[in-house]
Amino acid sequence: MSSGPLALSGSAPLARLGALFASGLRRLRPSLLLALPILLALAALACAGLAWRTAQANCAIADLAGNRDVAVSTEAPSPILVARILFLARRDRLEEAETLVQTLERRDEADGSARARYAMANSRLRQAFGHLSRNDIDPAGPLVILARQDYRRALQARPDFWDAKYNLDVASRLIRDFPDFDRKHGDDLKAEPKKIWTDIPGQPRGAP
Repeated sequence: MSSGPLALSGSAPLARLGALFASGLRRLRPSLLLALPILLALAALACAGLAWRTAQANCAIADLAGNRDVAVSTEAPSPILVARILFLARRDRLEEAETLVQTLERRDEADGSARARYAMANSRLRQAFGHLSRNDIDPAGPLVILARQDYRRALQARPDFWDAKYNLDVASRLIRDFPDFDRKHGDDLKAEPKKIWTDIPGQPRGAP
């Protein structure tokens, strides 16, 4: 009762499985050869579609950066939304931009949200300085307060955003210089008339 016959009988099922696999592979080979070009063509189409979408996105971003108005859906990729928000903020069209900013924030896009909030804050602060330079206090207060809120949101998204920190300090100095902005209702206060100090801080740093 040697172990030789047992070893031979145990290997027989494996040999049969191997033969069946080889036979099935031979039968499938023509179908595989026909399917391969189709699969390659589909992969090429997918790559071409991706390249086309990337090119279109880059064109839209370049147009917006070049001050050409391009309509953008809230479904657009985040880099396009950021470019559109910067375009709108440069023109103080903040109501249009706010919807896009909220879309970015819902997507948890930290860098894009920070850049967007920073641009919105710069626009508000720029408008506030315009009112202050004309001794027009009433509309300046809410703009400064909203700008400070937006700088804080930018820093929440990106704590290392140095320009936002600097401009937050500028907005906070204005609040300190004009305490009536913030005295009664905090961030909800509507400004009351007050004599402007002669030493107004400089314009906000950084482009929107």
